[in-house]
Amino acid sequence: MSKSLLNTHRDLGASMHGSRHPRNSRFTPRTLGQLVVTVGLLAAGYRYLWRQYSHSLDRSFAYSDSDVITNENRQEFQQYAIRNLLDTGLPFLENASPITVQDFQERRDRLAEALVAEDTDDFVVEPGYTFKYYGNVSQPEWEAREPEERPFLMVVHPVLDRTTGMPFTEELQIVPREEHWDPYSTHQQSDVFLGVNRVPCLMVDEEMRDFIQRGLSSAGFYVIGLRGRVGEARQIKTAREVGILRAVNTGTMEAVRQMRKCLYPGLTENEIATVLDNALRAAGMEPFLDIVLFDEDASNPHGGTDGEKVLEPETFVLIDVGGHLYGYSSDICRTFLPPFLEKPLKDASLSPNLEEKLKVWDIVFEAQTQSIHRMKENLTAASVDIAARNVITEAGYGETFTHRVGHGIGIKAHESPYLSKGNTNTLLKTGMTFTSEPGIYLVNKFGVRHEDILLVQGNEEPQLLTGRRALGPWDP
Repeated sequence: MSKSLLNTHRDLGASMHGSRHPRNSRFTPRTLGQLVVTVGLLAAGYRYLWRQYSHSLDRSFAYSDSDVITNENRQEFQQYAIRNLLDTGLPFLENASPITVQDFQERRDRLAEALVAEDTDDFVVEPGYTFKYYGNVSQPEWEAREPEERPFLMVVHPVLDRTTGMPFTEELQIVPREEHWDPYSTHQQSDVFLGVNRVPCLMVDEEMRDFIQRGLSSAGFYVIGLRGRVGEARQIKTAREVGILRAVNTGTMEAVRQMRKCLYPGLTENEIATVLDNALRAAGMEPFLDIVLFDEDASNPHGGTDGEKVLEPETFVLIDVGGHLYGYSSDICRTFLPPFLEKPLKDASLSPNLEEKLKVWDIVFEAQTQSIHRMKENLTAASVDIAARNVITEAGYGETFTHRVGHGIGIKAHESPYLSKGNTNTLLKTGMTFTSEPGIYLVNKFGVRHEDILLVQGNEEPQLLTGRRALGPWDP
C-alpha cells in the first residue's frame, strides 16, 4: 500500500537472520570434582578457604596466598555460566522468528494508512533506526565510516485506490540525480507529486538531520515533524515483534540468573560483565550494553567507575544489560545479593548495612509494581512515572530517584514514547512496549534498580515480556 523510493539492491531480509551458537564447554569428572558444597551453598568450579567467624548469618571468605583468582578460575566461571544457560534448553527462543520481507511491506502499508489519516503527502527518512524499521537499511549499513553528506532518502508516498479510498502497494520507484543537481529540488520536480494540488506536505522522521530538513523546506516543501498515527505506526508492535522482544528479554534475564549461581568472592565488576556478554552470545544474542556495579558504584545509576571493585558477601550487585536478537533489543536490570550469602531466616538479626539494603530493595519493587498498574490504554505516560515516584517519595527517598521511570523499546533499546512525569500529552496504546525501571541511589552507599519489559493490553494488566519479575534479593 505504499510507493517506496529506496535506492538499494539489498535484500530486505538479508541481515535479519541469526543462529544459535553451539555449546562450547564440556562437563567431565575433573570439573565435577571441583564442585564444593558447604552448608548448602553451591560454588561451581572454585575452592574456598572458608572461615566462619561467628554463629551469626554473616559469613566471611578469605584466601591464603595460594588461593588467588587465576585465569583458569575465570575460564571455569564462564564455562559454568554458559553451561547453566544452555542447559535450560533455551525455551525462550522457540516462538521467535526473524522479520520477513512481507513484514517490511506490511509496515510500509500501515505507515501509508497513517499518512492518509494525518493528511500528509509523504514520509521522509534517511538511513538510521527508522529506515531500518521500514526498509532494512541502517546508517552503518549505508555508510560505515560516518553519515553521508549526500542525502539518501526513502520516501513513502501513499497512493489511493479511487474505488476503495485505501492505500495500495506499488513497485519501487527510484528518483536518480546527477552529483551537481540539487537533491531537494530534484525530488520536488519528480513525478511523485503529479496530481498533488497544493504545496506537498512532508513528515520527517525524528532522526532526520537538520540540513536535510532545511533543504527540503527551501525546495518548496511544507515540512512537519513526526506526530500522531505516523509515530504510533512504529510504536505499536506486531505479534512477531512482540515474540522477538519476549525472547530476547526473557533470554537476557535468564542469562543473568544462571550466571549469578556461579558467582564467588573476589570477582570484579568487569569480569562478571565479560562472562555475561559471552553467555548471551552462546545463546544466540549479541550484547550491546552491560553495566555491572557493586554497592557505592551503583549509586551512580549507569556507572562511570573503573569496574575493578571486588565482590564480597554483602555486596549489592546491580546489573543493567541489553542484547539484540533479530534486530530487537533487550534492556533489563536486577539488583541482588551474591549466592554465597545465605538468606536469613525470618526475624533474624541483620547487620545495619544489609537491613537498609533489603528495605530499599522492597521500596523500589513496590514502586515498580505501582508503575506497572498504570500501563493501560489511554492512561498518560506521565501517570506511569508518577505512580512509581509517589511510592519512593512517600518512603522518604524522593530525591534519590533521579531519572524517568521508563521508555519505549523495540529495534532501539530507548525509543519513544518516554515515561516521564512531564510527558502528560502522550496516551498509551495497546501494543506499545515499555520498560519500568524505578531506582533509589544512595551516594557512597549503594543503588537499587529493577527493570522489566511490558506490553500494554487494553484495560487489562500489561503483559510481562521478561519471563517473570524478581522474587527477592536472593532470587532475581
